[in-house]
Amino acid sequence: MPWRECKPMDERLKFVARYLDGEKISALCREFGISRPTGYKIINRYEELGLDGLEDRSRRPYRHANQLPFQVERTILSIKREYPSWGARKIRDKLLREFPQIKPPAKSTVHAVLDRNGLVGRRKRRRYRAEGMPLSGASKPNELWCADYKGEFMLGNHRYCYPLTITDYRYRYLLACEGLESTKSPFAFTVFERVFKDFGVPAAIRTDNGHPFASPNALFGLSRLSIWWLRLGIRIERIKPGCPQQNGRHERIHLTLKKEATKPASFNFLQQQGRFDDFVEVYNNERPHEALAGKYPGDVYTPSTRCYRMPDPPEYPYHDRTITVTRCGRICIGRRKINLSTVFAGQNVGIREVDDKIWLVSFLNFDLGFFDEEVGRVEPGPNPFVPKL
Repeated sequence: MPWRECKPMDERLKFVARYLDGEKISALCREFGISRPTGYKIINRYEELGLDGLEDRSRRPYRHANQLPFQVERTILSIKREYPSWGARKIRDKLLREFPQIKPPAKSTVHAVLDRNGLVGRRKRRRYRAEGMPLSGASKPNELWCADYKGEFMLGNHRYCYPLTITDYRYRYLLACEGLESTKSPFAFTVFERVFKDFGVPAAIRTDNGHPFASPNALFGLSRLSIWWLRLGIRIERIKPGCPQQNGRHERIHLTLKKEATKPASFNFLQQQGRFDDFVEVYNNERPHEALAGKYPGDVYTPSTRCYRMPDPPEYPYHDRTITVTRCGRICIGRRKINLSTVFAGQNVGIREVDDKIWLVSFLNFDLGFFDEEVGRVEPGPNPFVPKL
């Protein structure tokens, strides 16, 4: 009969009591379902410690193979208190010089000791806060486009529609009005690629700070969409948060769109897109515009002379190395992994040593930030996307 899991202490007491009454240990072990060595161990513990010997004992090992001796840990802490500004590397070197007979601990082990005792100062990463950018005007078509999502609305089949609109700033030409299922990047990529193929590539695009135009958790608010624009040679402009009037020309189109193409909403996406297409045709080629002296936007707008084509991977001849960012957003140098941002996944960046073991990370012609051997991430530098006045 094996031990009952609920009360093993009672089973051991019965086993010992029957042994003391003179029963053979072989028969007892068979009946209780234990081996003879285990039976003798129980009896020896009882004879040595009494009833306390029958209690469950801790399975914790007496020592850990990789545990640092407490004398060494105490010495590390004393060196740190004597030299508060020293890091793990210097403390380790000092320890080896004073005690060459001990097994040298790894730098990470020394750092772990300091961290465990609250002696490591943690630097708080500066979180990017959208502040907007200096905005430019446009005297010619395609010098500046504007893009935004009109507020979502529900279709007759109870699915939400997110209209993405793109206009030319100078002549108010409505380049696209596409009803999308969400504001996720893949949908926006498809729309912008079609517009670039039909109308060429603009010099700049102005948006707000929402997804997918910007990402609050990435360096300088960059997103996969805005990085694609930068690779195409498009300058990005962002309005100040909470100031939609900075994109007022574009917002005015949404008011007309809402009145003429969304009330009442169609039943499904196909029907609603048909209404959007009709609205684009009327807005561009039949509706006189007061700001254009009564002309139609289609009368004065001309496509861009910059044809769309997939950009070549960027090269960095003046940097020390060109590295492709991993899918998890890291720069891998040997066994080192430096966190950059997942929005750069698959992109080539350049790194260059600008000081002793301090490296500059660049994307295209923009310097993003720095990293060193102590910090496993890129710390942002000055925002390179704000025009220098």
